[in-house]
Amino acid sequence: MARTIEPVCRLCRREGVKLFLKGSRCHTPKCSITKRSYPPGMHRWRRGKRSEYCAQLREKQKVKRFYGVLETQFRRYFGEASRLVGNTGMRLMQLFELRLDNVVTRLGFAPSRAAARQLIRHGHVSVNGKTVDIPSYPCAANDIIAPKKRERSVVLVKKNTEANKFNTIPGWLEVDADNAQGKVKSVPQTPDEFAVEAKASLIIELLSK
Repeated sequence: MARTIEPVCRLCRREGVKLFLKGSRCHTPKCSITKRSYPPGMHRWRRGKRSEYCAQLREKQKVKRFYGVLETQFRRYFGEASRLVGNTGMRLMQLFELRLDNVVTRLGFAPSRAAARQLIRHGHVSVNGKTVDIPSYPCAANDIIAPKKRERSVVLVKKNTEANKFNTIPGWLEVDADNAQGKVKSVPQTPDEFAVEAKASLIIELLSK
């Protein structure tokens, strides 16, 4: 499982956007982007005109850090997306969006993707009634995502759902709050339905070199 041991707020500052790596804290004035919008480092520097390669690299790093995947995983997803029919950039983003840890986060069952990965690894999440402990598990349309049928798991998910007041459920997902479960209604089809705003074409250009 991908694990970041460095201060994650530095990653947001480096990319210049909120990556929501600390859950609800990112929505408060304590967010590092709000307090220090400049890149991390000893000496402040201004973001000047970027080269084409720099723009491509920063876009890839932003998406990679947002979804919490490693470089090898990222390239494996790219290889899979390039073999699928349709726009490679769109397919790549769909693969990231359908990861179980991302679906759990967007349903509001966890405050962040890192927390979602821990929740899944500890066996608290089930897909279609079967426990799944793999954060990268690919979800599909009509999959039912719910806490494992035990009191501890249900209480934990409900607690996270109630506390996650900043979460917005996308149109391709639906939540049954009474039964503490969610459903993947369809595959996200437009960039507006993705969790992060990214120029996928730049990423494809970089990885195709």
